[in-house]
Amino acid sequence: MKRKMLAMSALSCIGGPALAQSSVTIYGVLDAPVEYVNNIARGAPSVVNNQLVPQSGGARVALANAGLSSPRWGLRGQEDLGGGLSALFVLEGGFGVDTGVQTSNRLFGRQAFVGLQGRYGKLTFGRQYTSIFDGFANFTPTRFAVLYEPIAWQLGVNYRSDNTVKYSGNFGPLSASAHFTFGAGAGVVGFTSLANGGAGETPGNFRDNTGYGASLTYLDGNVGATLVYDEWRPTATTGQPGTTRKFGSAVSYEIGAVKAFAGYRWNRSSFGNGNTFVRDDYWWTGVNLRVMPALGFSLAYYYADIKEARLGPTAPGTEPANPWQVTFVADYDLSKRTDVYVTTAYARNAGLNFDSSPISFATGYFPTAGQKGMYGVAVGVRHKF
Repeated sequence: MKRKMLAMSALSCIGGPALAQSSVTIYGVLDAPVEYVNNIARGAPSVVNNQLVPQSGGARVALANAGLSSPRWGLRGQEDLGGGLSALFVLEGGFGVDTGVQTSNRLFGRQAFVGLQGRYGKLTFGRQYTSIFDGFANFTPTRFAVLYEPIAWQLGVNYRSDNTVKYSGNFGPLSASAHFTFGAGAGVVGFTSLANGGAGETPGNFRDNTGYGASLTYLDGNVGATLVYDEWRPTATTGQPGTTRKFGSAVSYEIGAVKAFAGYRWNRSSFGNGNTFVRDDYWWTGVNLRVMPALGFSLAYYYADIKEARLGPTAPGTEPANPWQVTFVADYDLSKRTDVYVTTAYARNAGLNFDSSPISFATGYFPTAGQKGMYGVAVGVRHKF
């Protein structure tokens, strides 16, 4: 109640229309881990003669800017319009706890959307998560933990997109999601050689940077299953969109204090000239164990079978070594809002979270030259409000 009153007081300074909201809530997460990583380069590798050239580096001990969760704050509100219909909005921004710096130079870079909700579902407009994120969210052993899970590899870097219209609905144990992106913008991270960061909507070239997808999820008691599809047309050269397609499925089963997961994701990403960027099959499995009400363990294994990859539209295709990673988390709840944790991971044939295999992602776990493995461990505290 105090949070809602504080939000209403803050919004009253903006203008009268904000007071029409029947419910406004401030929420957020603060997460600060101290992390050790070995064999980590000082920056992203360069590309020379169609080869990745790693930078030098070594071991690093640091206060990381994210842990099991990405630090964030946000406002969400809802207004009852009558007849079972309501208006809603979400504004959410990310930042680093270690420096306080705003993520991606955007005030609300994580989510910014408005919509309507009724008995048949919810329709929202703006920057938001795509359907593949919704579909897999309940089927990852570490719940999309920043430390350490190959989220971008699994979902694609467009899992949060600008200029998006999305439908989501719940029907008993079934939930459905579908979206269309008119043009993924510069908020897309990584894949710069494929998409130039995403140029957004382009006059005269409607297909540039567009995307769409859907998911269908079943959750009933101790059994769960999901199906997902995602397509995106990243465009480095106007009028010549590339294509990245993903489809997959996952299952979960819970018995007593144990919950097991398994999933598969197919992917083919291509440049505008049709040459394959990355073609891979990605698998994961894991388990959650609640040993006591306040203490839980998570163990996960991730593996990518890379069939083909190239660093540029005209570069030769290669078949790099297949990356894999093991992740372990021990999490202890001090209260409903505060927990402490230890998380550790080992990756082979890549940096942690599959960085630099075969191309560079944005998480920054780039391995040094000659290294085939990377190890990381972090101890942190997280508070939700």
